[in-house]
Amino acid sequence: DNRSAELQPPVVGSFRDGVGLFTGADVCNGQPVIARFIWSEITDNSARWEQAFSPDAGQTWETNWIMTFQRQLA
Repeated sequence: DNRSAELQPPVVGSFRDGVGLFTGADVCNGQPVIARFIWSEITDNSARWEQAFSPDAGQTWETNWIMTFQRQLA
């Protein structure tokens, strides 16, 4: 949210075999969740990022945001 200066909760993780997996505690609609962020399909010019929340300690995940990044040539 670019309207506030509030920092989001930190996540921890790493990249392995070209995929980055990061998780951390968060809150969604007043309920505690685990947030998961995955970076994948990484090339010199593009990447895919997705966010998912788990309300049940990682047993199930609901993907709620996917972004694809593409480098623009100047």
